[in-house]
Amino acid sequence: MAVTANKIHLSGLARKLVVDGLLDDAAAQDHYQKAMKEKKPFVSYLVENKIVASRDIGMAAAQEFGIPLLDISALELDMETIKLVKEDLIKKHHALPIFKRGKRLYVAVSDPTNLQALDEIKFAVSMNTEAILIEEDKLSKVIEKTLEEMEGGLGGDMDEDGLEDLDDLEVAETGKQADEESDVDDAPVVRFVNKCLLDAIKKGASDLHFEPYEKYYRVRYRIDGILTEVAKPPLSLAGKIAARIKVMSRLDVSERRVPQDGRIKLKLSKSKSIDFRVSTCPTLFGEKSVLRILNSDSSALQIDMLGYEDHQKKIFLENLDKPYGMFLVTGPTGSGKTVSLYSGINILNQVDVNISTAEDPVEINLPGVNQVQVDERTGMTFEKALKAFLRQDPNIILVGEIRDLTTASIAVKAAQTGHMVMSTLHTNDAPQTLTRIKDMGVAPFAVATSINVITAQRLCRRLHKEYRVPLEMPKEALLGEGFTEEDIAKGFKVFQPVTGKEDCPSGYKGRAGIYQVMPISDTMKRLIIEGANAVQLGDQAAIEGIWDIRRSGLKKVMDGITTLAEVNRVTVE
Repeated sequence: MAVTANKIHLSGLARKLVVDGLLDDAAAQDHYQKAMKEKKPFVSYLVENKIVASRDIGMAAAQEFGIPLLDISALELDMETIKLVKEDLIKKHHALPIFKRGKRLYVAVSDPTNLQALDEIKFAVSMNTEAILIEEDKLSKVIEKTLEEMEGGLGGDMDEDGLEDLDDLEVAETGKQADEESDVDDAPVVRFVNKCLLDAIKKGASDLHFEPYEKYYRVRYRIDGILTEVAKPPLSLAGKIAARIKVMSRLDVSERRVPQDGRIKLKLSKSKSIDFRVSTCPTLFGEKSVLRILNSDSSALQIDMLGYEDHQKKIFLENLDKPYGMFLVTGPTGSGKTVSLYSGINILNQVDVNISTAEDPVEINLPGVNQVQVDERTGMTFEKALKAFLRQDPNIILVGEIRDLTTASIAVKAAQTGHMVMSTLHTNDAPQTLTRIKDMGVAPFAVATSINVITAQRLCRRLHKEYRVPLEMPKEALLGEGFTEEDIAKGFKVFQPVTGKEDCPSGYKGRAGIYQVMPISDTMKRLIIEGANAVQLGDQAAIEGIWDIRRSGLKKVMDGITTLAEVNRVTVE
């Protein structure tokens, strides 16, 4: 293309796009000038700004220049071949060498008219070059991933918002850790770990897993409840990555034989920080580290955001307003129990109320609430914290988890003597919670008279509103899944996700809660005292119109919030 005054003579691929009607001449001129101003390849500019679809450009180029359009995901890339060309040349020309035959090097490009790229690579490697046509969006992703691997799986572009404050990571400065910090102060490792933390936050992950195996090392994020592999750094760096995480979380770098727990504070700005709960565990081939992202943003603690149905929310609030008794939340790890409890605490947090919590760890910082960090190593147990609370004139006590008879007994006695006690357990549903507490050794009469309400919950992935399509299901199949004749008569659509979209590959975005909110009625109290099992208690709850988790999940399907597959994943049919 030659530039004459302010007029650009379009040729090659740009002219083909105009001829095919994908761009008009004036728009092509304008976009080409903007691409030059931003120092970007013309094709990259068009695709990044969603002016012309990557597929359309690829098809036009293939037709114009007689070069086949290949799917790069079907090609097996050879890192040794890629490394023949320096990173700066790959970045400069947006071109990637993918394989060679004899003295000929095949280079993936999205614009075959980029002859300068082929010539410079030819000169650099002293081999003849030939273009392989790849769609721009797919080529960009492969180049980005390849460049990270060329840097040892470490790095990527770190010039992102908030990175200027990464030096504010809290690191121990005394003792053996400080002496050993120099051993792990390897710039690529530091950059890689920092980038993992930041990327996890941006992608909305809840956990990060750093995992060493015999022949490889991988990093996975849990996003919307599903683990996804995001990086595979060299296995040789496993020890340095583990040591770097331990230094950041104030753990003993020299101790590799026993599990350790710590915490990292990442300051994104002067006013915002994110905490990570860190757990290390020695495995067969090194130390695995798992980081849980703790979001202390109290603005998210709104009950209307949790996904309770109207009748469930009414029961929740009615029991929250009671002056004494136990308010229990149950479910598996990662099901949002703490957020549910703190949403209740946020409502109760008034100047005339004394609220004390004992947690391991304290995940959400809420001003106005007296929060105690339980630490078995220092002797600060749930039992000691509860006994101390009862001597400090409490109105509301939150116990992070009821784990044993001692904690359960103190909590029950506190609930019976005029205090509101809120806590969590790990059981599958609300009726099983009652039998679980009895199995711990608490007397049935004490269980029946102390517990006001139990909320069991799960989190399921939420469908992206723009990427869902109806799924046709026969009536018999719907009935088999648990929908009633009445549900089907009302009419509703079952949706499934549209996968493969660039901005939402899974078709899901975010999560929604599904709940069983079970108040303890007089009839249920009588059954508890008589020694009823979880099945009998569940049957009574159904008679009283209490939805189980499955029913609550099916309602989310009927409302188009999630899919039947998701409900099946997190509930028992």
